Amino acid sequence: MPQEAHALDELRVDGAPPSDAPLNHVWNQCVGAGRANEALRADWQAHFREAVDVLGVRYVRFHGLFHDDMFVYRATYGGGFAPPGELPEPLITFSYVDMVFDMILDAGARPFVELGFMPRELATQTETLFWWKAHCSPPSDMGEWVRLVTATVEHWIERYGLEEVRQWPFEVWNEPNLVPHFWTGTRTEYFELYEATARALKAIDPQLKVGGPSTSVFVPDARYAGEDYDRAAEFATGQAPDPDALDWQPVWVRELIAYCAERNLPVDFLSTHLYPTDYAADGTGNGFTAIHRHVDATEQDLRLMQELIAASPYPDAELHITEWSSSPSSRDRTHDTLFAATYITRAFLKGAALADSISYWTFTDIFEEGGAGLGPFHGGFGFVNEQGIHKPTFHAVAMLNRLGDRVVHQDAQGIITRSSDDGRVSALFLNYPAEMGTRGVEQHDSYAAARAYQEVGTARRVRHTVAGIEPGTVFGVELLDWEHGNAAEAWHQMGEPLNLTRTQTAELRAVADDLRRWTVTVPESGVLEIDIDLPAWAVASVSPVAPTAVAVPTR
Repeated sequence: MPQEAHALDELRVDGAPPSDAPLNHVWNQCVGAGRANEALRADWQAHFREAVDVLGVRYVRFHGLFHDDMFVYRATYGGGFAPPGELPEPLITFSYVDMVFDMILDAGARPFVELGFMPRELATQTETLFWWKAHCSPPSDMGEWVRLVTATVEHWIERYGLEEVRQWPFEVWNEPNLVPHFWTGTRTEYFELYEATARALKAIDPQLKVGGPSTSVFVPDARYAGEDYDRAAEFATGQAPDPDALDWQPVWVRELIAYCAERNLPVDFLSTHLYPTDYAADGTGNGFTAIHRHVDATEQDLRLMQELIAASPYPDAELHITEWSSSPSSRDRTHDTLFAATYITRAFLKGAALADSISYWTFTDIFEEGGAGLGPFHGGFGFVNEQGIHKPTFHAVAMLNRLGDRVVHQDAQGIITRSSDDGRVSALFLNYPAEMGTRGVEQHDSYAAARAYQEVGTARRVRHTVAGIEPGTVFGVELLDWEHGNAAEAWHQMGEPLNLTRTQTAELRAVADDLRRWTVTVPESGVLEIDIDLPAWAVASVSPVAPTAVAVPTR
């Protein structure tokens, strides 16, 4: 039996009445993954189920739905040793797609559908991108593309029901501004693809949700201002002494809005990617310069997107950031570290009120854009590595998932929340070092370089009182820091073995989950005393051990 609960108006935080603002869990509304075919792997599926169960993931988005390895658009019999005989007309089959989508739904989540890339038989150019040779071109026949999209969505409605499919966002393509990689056509050709796809979806059912342009990333120059990518326009950016002084703007978002408004096309949501790291050609012929923006670049970009949407002909459009991380490199060793965990926790909390979802790219290191990773901690995007070992980012998002949906108190050190359905109080605190100033964490190509952040920062003490809690309620405190939950550092101390033994894997898994943990029991006064020493870069969670024993329900 739950104990008698205290009312919301009895809560006091540091002696003051609480706030009561909504907290949108943008961090687990959606997560990213590499490509559809990877979701057929048993280990990918195990990582995903854990992300749903522990991190609270609700949607997943990936590339390659229509890629050749999903065998959806079939123009030949596929003869094996014999020449592939042509079919009288192309067939559309869903056996592999059904396996993936059944698994996602059975796990308790939904797909955030990225419609792409082009099947070989419909592509005007082939093998344009990645180790797995994606075809990222406009279709040779727009009518056939529409037939493919229509048949696919109608199949899903038949298999899963219209009410279910209405819950799935449909995003047209991925990063079409990145020519000639993710798109080989012009800007107008992408807009024409969006138009044909959006009209096809709404012809099936007007309540299906469609959006775009899924562009990457904000830029401070005119490289994407025309129909084609203009590399020369970014030379000044690559040489800029202070990138944060530049005027960073979204790509193709205003243009898509204008195009759709002129043609009365639907835009149920706007999507873009907000990596705070950009790459610009420096004009010297030596390649690209990585540009690291300030620590609050994501929040700044989100606010600009909100202003843009509010002033547009689509003021009710949702905003989905369908890819986001500290950098867009799957070989960035910072991704494996405590420092990334603290950085993303801070950014998620600051951006929670500014988007409908911020999809972390990605939930697992099973990710083959450049082929499999080189070693167990190779800088992959994932919350877990290829062996399923939890990175610090995994624990940070698990802590975020324990938060309630109402903000009781928030400051630069963290947040105290309550749940509107059962009143439970929970909190999260972090120590992003003041010594970092306005710097965000940067991309590093070696673990030795990434771990140097350990030398930055000092400890910080966090103290709060929360009055109005049922006496006897037990709260668990969990601390993630350099000494606890730091698997990549343990791997480094092993000598960074390229191939782990079974024993080493077990040892690293134990280290990864060995956070510092203790409990605090609320005394008869009903006052929860929070008093935590946070080392530099630490993240800490305070949450009830038994949810049924927590007070302060909603009224």
